[in-house]
Amino acid sequence: MKGNLTRRGKRSWRLKFDVNSAPGKRATRYVTLHGTRAQAQAEAAKIMAAVASGAHVDPSAETVDEFIERWLRDWADSNVGNKTWTRYAQLLRKHVAARVGSLPIQRLGAHHLQGIYSAMAANGLTDRTRLHVHRVVSTMLKHAMQWGVVARNVASMVDSPRVKAREIETLTPAQVQALLETLRATPLYTVAAVLLGTGLRRGELLALRWQDVDLENAVLRVEQALEQTTRGGLVFKAPKTRHGRRAITLPPSTVSVLRDHWKAQQELRLALGLGKAAADGLVFADWDGAPRLPHTLTQQWRKAMKRSGLKVSLHSLRHTHASTLIASGLDVLTISRRLGHGSPVLTLGTYGHLFKTDDRAAAIMEAALAGHA
Repeated sequence: MKGNLTRRGKRSWRLKFDVNSAPGKRATRYVTLHGTRAQAQAEAAKIMAAVASGAHVDPSAETVDEFIERWLRDWADSNVGNKTWTRYAQLLRKHVAARVGSLPIQRLGAHHLQGIYSAMAANGLTDRTRLHVHRVVSTMLKHAMQWGVVARNVASMVDSPRVKAREIETLTPAQVQALLETLRATPLYTVAAVLLGTGLRRGELLALRWQDVDLENAVLRVEQALEQTTRGGLVFKAPKTRHGRRAITLPPSTVSVLRDHWKAQQELRLALGLGKAAADGLVFADWDGAPRLPHTLTQQWRKAMKRSGLKVSLHSLRHTHASTLIASGLDVLTISRRLGHGSPVLTLGTYGHLFKTDDRAAAIMEAALAGHA
């Protein structure tokens, strides 16, 4: 395949060549090159080599900012949930578009991305946030390459920001008792007790319905989660993974707390003239039975902790549940299923440092090598 290079000005040249625009059809393309004849010929050779290998991408004036919005609309809209979409949009618009949004996406280079990550670090943003930006940009540019917008994914040419392992926030048995005693006379007591006894996520707790709770057999089923985002509003959605829909056995103390909560809820409804709650009523609802907003629960929790002088996050109750099971010697697969993790690998990645080393390994191998059963 050959191209035709002709002079257009003192230091400008036009390369004319054909490309396959559709099966069995060809289209003529023109590219303006600048520099000396030798420089133009060298650049023309690169373009023709890319055309021959199928790696050539037609010149485009589409900017990084424009492609971000197109990608959010054409791919993210139908492939991720509202919460993830919102996070993607926030990361790309705030950290990428704000810095290189006007740059043609075909001119986006590895040095631009490295500059973005360096600027984020200088502004005090965490390594984890920088890593999230890198991963989203990499995914976006992978699709840009698939769609023929760019010739390569320049994010693959940049080292991923390194993130130090975070310390998991857990409570000691004494701290658990102190927390429950502090909250005992408040509506948050039941929330804390159930989260500690089940390891549920906030959204799973707020989507729990009485029909999913079997107090006689001390078990509850997780069927959905409540999600609140600016983009999607308040929605009930299925768990992220197939293991997210699960049955969780309940400790006797949690059963007792839920029985008291059921009784108090019915008494309040009757006092307000609302009648007995239906079987599909929410366990943790507002006074009128409406869903309790996740963000509101978190705010209420933070205010309660501030008043009491405790430094305990709502999510640390799930971590405490997991760490307690690990300390008891329960196997990782059972713990993973109870937490609703997609894989035990995720459980190990989060809590692996809490598992104790089993010193019996050497003795087991010695017995095996000696031929003993």
